[in-house]
Amino acid sequence: MPVHLYGQCADMDPILEIAKRHNLKVVEDACQAHGATYRNRRAGSMAHMGCFSFYPTKNLGGYGDGGMIITRDRMLAEKARSLRNYGEISRYRNSLRGINSRLDEIQAAILRVKLEYLDIWNRRRFEIADMYNKNIISNLITKPAKMEYGTHVYHLYVIRCAYRDELREYLKDSGIETLVHYPTPAYSEKAGRGLSPHGLATTEEYSKRVLSLPLYPAIRDEEIYRVCEAINKFKKGSLKNEDN
Repeated sequence: MPVHLYGQCADMDPILEIAKRHNLKVVEDACQAHGATYRNRRAGSMAHMGCFSFYPTKNLGGYGDGGMIITRDRMLAEKARSLRNYGEISRYRNSLRGINSRLDEIQAAILRVKLEYLDIWNRRRFEIADMYNKNIISNLITKPAKMEYGTHVYHLYVIRCAYRDELREYLKDSGIETLVHYPTPAYSEKAGRGLSPHGLATTEEYSKRVLSLPLYPAIRDEEIYRVCEAINKFKKGSLKNEDN
């Protein structure tokens, strides 16, 4: 299950080749990548199945929760339809232990309208990310990489900083809210124990350094410049210096 994290596709061709060699199914997690492309192919369309989230904060979000699965495989589609509706195969006949996970009509209607604006909103996200890239000049910051094989839709703009927590507090004092996606590696959570018994060194390091900056289509240019200015002024120990 490759994850198209933060709005950029994973390198799918090698993944699909490995899966083919070992007769494995591939499910794309495209929940943060609505509209992203990989070598002119859309996120979610390259593997056996693609999954999308319509949580309100996603690039394409409803006014409540929801999601979608896409596939070219008729048998997988039928099984997914059954699982989302209590495992039902026909009226009052249940062959699987399914769940209640139907997208309600109001959310579908809202998403159908918003879908027309997805490319416009994604272009604005790219513009915002480009402004961050050009205006953040602090050598304490590592900016997100943009791979050449596709388009990035910047669901999130995630920087890395060795002094992440201090930077976050500094920005908060400047009236700038940020978030951490994600503070704990999945295998460290109780539900994920055993997934990686020996840990992953890079994952451990990044989880302590990642910081998501404000990014949404309605943010104003002057607000972006203010975030960049605050980051560029940040120095290790800035909070201590202000207290003095």
